[in-house]
Amino acid sequence: MTGADDTLTEEQAERMLAAMNEIIRAGEEMRQLRAEMIQLFASLGWTQDRIARIADMSQPAVSKQVAKHKPADPPPPPMELSLDQRDIPWLEGRLWGLAEEISEICDDTARCAHHVEAIARGKKRFTPQNVDALRRLVEEDLIRNRERLPAAFRDAYDVISRGLDVPAKVTSTGSPAGSPSARRTLAHRIQRDRLRNASRA
Repeated sequence: MTGADDTLTEEQAERMLAAMNEIIRAGEEMRQLRAEMIQLFASLGWTQDRIARIADMSQPAVSKQVAKHKPADPPPPPMELSLDQRDIPWLEGRLWGLAEEISEICDDTARCAHHVEAIARGKKRFTPQNVDALRRLVEEDLIRNRERLPAAFRDAYDVISRGLDVPAKVTSTGSPAGSPSARRTLAHRIQRDRLRNASRA
């Protein structure tokens, strides 16, 4: 005879499937992001051998990704790599990079560390609520650890925060080149490198 504790509730099943869906979704998004980044590197004139080496992929696999854009297709507009851009995904990427640098310098004492880890694992997405929460945690870390963190960290946060409060309007020329995920990823990497260079100066 089956007791009440031996049954699986719909709520339990929903929680399990939701967790699985997040992992699957993160995997699909990461594959799409990698494909877009390969296209970006190819547009910068990098050879397929070079891309294969840094991506830890075979050259035929890279060639297959590059070939997905038909020759007849118009080439995508070049993606600007300047750190000073004001669209929301770019600013979110900068905030993410800043938070990761704070997390590494302050170790487990950083308030933003768990949030950053959740982003890295695909458990937190860049929703307005999650971005606002990360902003609050980063600001708290900047205050609590002002003696440990270079002034460039606070300067970067001030620019990012102002940009998120008053985002740039989309002009008649359209949105910036690249998907939101690609723009976040590039801004994240460029912001981290800029902060590290400032720390060494």
